[in-house]
Amino acid sequence: MNTRVTLNCQVKPDGHEALLPFLEKNLPNVRGFDGCISVNVYFDEEGGEMLLEEEWLCIEQHKAYINHIENNGVLGELAVFLACAPDIKYFQNQGI
Repeated sequence: MNTRVTLNCQVKPDGHEALLPFLEKNLPNVRGFDGCISVNVYFDEEGGEMLLEEEWLCIEQHKAYINHIENNGVLGELAVFLACAPDIKYFQNQGI
């Protein structure tokens, strides 16, 4: 079954506007990565929080993507906009 992945990210104060061009540039790469089904981005501007809600074929493919962006520097570029590391959670559809 597919895996739902959530990444809760605390964006640095006044970092939302600067983050948008980075996301626009990089989200097509996420969406095109092997195993990615979808990615949605939500913002709580008042609270300075971004939620990335993703659907992947499996946890291993998401972890392979994280490893890929860690090695090519994109994860480090994203970290510049965040106050701390994202809180990543994996959820399995129970088919109920």
